[in-house]
Amino acid sequence: MKAEAAQKVKTAPRTGADLLVDSLIEQGVDTLFGYPGGAVLPIYDAIYRAEGSFDHVLPRHEQGAIHAAEGYARVSGRPGVVIGTSGPGATNLITGIADAMMDSLPVVIFTGQVAKGVIGTDAFQESDVMGITTPITKHNYQVQQIEELPRVVKEAFHIATTGRPGPVVVDIPKDISSTVHEKEVESTFHLPGYQPTVHPNPLQINKLHEAMLQAKKPVILAGAGIIHSKGSEELQRFAKNYNIPVVTTLLGLGSFPGSDELSLGMGGMHGTYSANMALYECDLLINIGARFDDRLTGNLEHFAPNAKVAHVDIDPAEIGKNVPTTIPIVSDAKAALEALNKRSISQLDHQEWLDKTNENKAQYPLWHDDYEDKISPQWLMKKVHAYTQGKSIVTTDVGQHQMWAAQYYSFHQPNKWVTSGGLGTMGFGFPAAIGAQLASPEASVVAIVGDGGFQMTMQELSLLQERNLPVKIVIVNNEALGMVRQWQEKFYEERYSHSLAQSQPNFVKLAESYDIPGYKIETKEDLEKVLPDVLNNDHPAVIDCRVMQLENVYPMIAPGKGLHEMIGVTR
Repeated sequence: MKAEAAQKVKTAPRTGADLLVDSLIEQGVDTLFGYPGGAVLPIYDAIYRAEGSFDHVLPRHEQGAIHAAEGYARVSGRPGVVIGTSGPGATNLITGIADAMMDSLPVVIFTGQVAKGVIGTDAFQESDVMGITTPITKHNYQVQQIEELPRVVKEAFHIATTGRPGPVVVDIPKDISSTVHEKEVESTFHLPGYQPTVHPNPLQINKLHEAMLQAKKPVILAGAGIIHSKGSEELQRFAKNYNIPVVTTLLGLGSFPGSDELSLGMGGMHGTYSANMALYECDLLINIGARFDDRLTGNLEHFAPNAKVAHVDIDPAEIGKNVPTTIPIVSDAKAALEALNKRSISQLDHQEWLDKTNENKAQYPLWHDDYEDKISPQWLMKKVHAYTQGKSIVTTDVGQHQMWAAQYYSFHQPNKWVTSGGLGTMGFGFPAAIGAQLASPEASVVAIVGDGGFQMTMQELSLLQERNLPVKIVIVNNEALGMVRQWQEKFYEERYSHSLAQSQPNFVKLAESYDIPGYKIETKEDLEKVLPDVLNNDHPAVIDCRVMQLENVYPMIAPGKGLHEMIGVTR
């Protein structure tokens, strides 16, 4: 009887949901982040029938699902795949979709929708997914016919992962996923209007090469595009071949080894003095895979005012958008670097410039106050780096702890840094760490989070408990919304309006309620006793580190100021 039943299932006509599952398998998807609901019940039934085909990760909130998918995509380079139901299920994904769009992460999102016949009638759990997501996706679809479903899925993965990566939404009405279809379905596609330029124009490479030969003060700005294109080795070769110092963006950290003598560190609002002065004083700025966002440039009037700007980007819309560009190169970052590295290498004389950048590094390093009996957040970051030997995958939320981690956890490899850059999403760091751990099961993963951001998605502790994922959560607990408080101190005359915590949960007891070890650290002695062992074992942990509440992130570029007008460069 069992064999007969299995045979019937195998030969039964396929539903739209079955076609979707078949398409996911064809795309090589092995991990799904999703939350079931009425409009996706046919899809979940098909997943049930395809038992063993996927590792389905059930978050405790849809926002946890999509941030985990982002972490998975960032670390693995493969698309994160998310399933949410209609109405609130879809709208709970919006923050993560916008985050993935800003940070160019390949995520494919499948949302359930009410049946086609009641779309537009305000049916139960209906939301206009197409209207809501059009501004925050690379592309979106609403499937109208069951026959088009396999093609749409294939197109969605192609668009999400090629060119400039980004999120793609596929909205599937319930009657499409539940309808039975007996005919073979064609899945081939042709997108004549979508043909990303991958290889650089040789004439533009010539122009950049000539500009490099003439430049006396060149600098490379390394962005996340280098990581997306897997071009870190080519970047290192390029910088060393031509002896050019390198500044990284926040999302470009790890694209160039932070310990290399040519590394000037991170540029921008909380970047290093040496990095920002190099951007300000250079005569040739070679931007590879960065989008010149405002947190990097500061006041555009004072950004690289004397530089010829070359911009390599796979998205032509970014070139010239914010900063006038002399040498535009539309290309995949790795392909452009390969083309540049093939040029005959001349020994360029940049010694005077390198001496200046090295002097700035030596004379104006990052600094912080130290305390005998209290923990400074900067000291904490250096200890986390030391005890993990700088080899962990680090995820963060947004705010002060994010900047301290970027400054003091030196990254030497790509795909080790997972943070929310463009959107600046509180609650991102912890679920992103779950996705990163699933993408790289053998890796050490540390989620460095603020006490505010952690409380936005801390329900995902259930996943650590359920799967015994060895993610370490380091709460940089200053009992405040730290960056908000810092801005209120500096620009609102210390009017701390609702930025200081009135009450907090007991994070140790919270962790223990999920059968996860929890630790409260209040002194340096506590930290030295606990942190080395906890960061290097194979179990999850929540580490509540109490740090100085009024500590600020320095250096800093105030709003409206230029890169050369940093404050807090020295004590």
